[in-house]
Amino acid sequence: MQPEPRKITVFDSTLRDGEQAPGNAMTPQEKLAIACALEAIGVSTVEAGFPSSSPSDFEAIRLISQALTAASFTSLCRANRSDVEIAADAGGVANHQVEIMAVGSEIHLEHKRGITRAEAVHEIQDTFRHAAALGFTDTSLGIEDATRGSDELLRALCETAVDNGCGTLVVADTTGCMVPEEFADLVCRVKAWAAGTARVSVHCHDDLGLSLPNTLAALTAGADEVQVTLAGIGERAGNTALEELAAVLAYKGDRLGFVCDIKTTGLAEAYDRLVDAIGPVAARAKSVFGANAFSTQAGIHQAGMLRNPVTYEFVEPEMFGRRRNILVGRHSGRNVVKHVFEQLGQPVRTGDPLLEEIYQTYVAERSSGECVTIEELRAVVEDRLAGTVAR
Repeated sequence: MQPEPRKITVFDSTLRDGEQAPGNAMTPQEKLAIACALEAIGVSTVEAGFPSSSPSDFEAIRLISQALTAASFTSLCRANRSDVEIAADAGGVANHQVEIMAVGSEIHLEHKRGITRAEAVHEIQDTFRHAAALGFTDTSLGIEDATRGSDELLRALCETAVDNGCGTLVVADTTGCMVPEEFADLVCRVKAWAAGTARVSVHCHDDLGLSLPNTLAALTAGADEVQVTLAGIGERAGNTALEELAAVLAYKGDRLGFVCDIKTTGLAEAYDRLVDAIGPVAARAKSVFGANAFSTQAGIHQAGMLRNPVTYEFVEPEMFGRRRNILVGRHSGRNVVKHVFEQLGQPVRTGDPLLEEIYQTYVAERSSGECVTIEELRAVVEDRLAGTVAR
């Protein structure tokens, strides 16, 4: 008998890592709307921002802290007392996780911070103790650039954080430099250092196009939580996309052995809130959210899909709040025109003069890549049929 799939939690960083990318700035009110949409679809934790970075982030955290009821929220803090105090001032301590950033690689120790390993470990110890003294009961360690750090540094950071009340260790592939096998091995080591006391979360970037495969490998290795963003927005090439992860778990979760609580039918609405704030960000060919994700204009594909969408469709648009589009362009065939005639109660055979005329004029001779919808083609056919009857 196959064991029950393991439940994993989803942490969304759209409002923090996603907003950090150029062109993605959001107002506190826009962040609030997105946070509520994320909560509605089952996100466990919403990362609301970096409160010490700007008054705007501070205000967003204040608003979000008052609005969320089912999801918790997170503030990102550097490893110093002042940042944690500002987070407490912004959102209080109830239902509030503080994620304290650690210097996770020797590269960052030397070139970013200019501190020693011992100093990095000490500031983690001091900051976690201060967070506890302020009343925070949910704390996490965000290990920046963990995938380029030595085991000696990473283990010292993890064990120090756990010894001082840390509930979640966040393994960040900050530069997106790992392949799945490497990342899974690292997650296994972090799980061992957590000693069953802290959960393990993963935060993957897409610089090599491997953020989703790395995230899935981490889950297979025992990670408890994933950090994602809507449409994968984030620094440089972005992060693991929430909708892609949700799609994989919706269709393959039982096989992989883990599931989550994301309500996929609400994803498009959450994405619409993001688009309202920063404009469209999904490429045309992007899975789930892309304009072409559920659209086709190729005649061979259309012939099959008009009979039954399952012929060329594995991911179902309705499951993700989207709709299927049959577009008519110069790669479409006669079948789509014939289909429109039949929908209008006018069965025709291939070679019918009116069908051929409409095909040549509105399909074959389209000189650009521009398409029309099947509804627009139907209007053309209706007009021509009406003219034919009138004659």
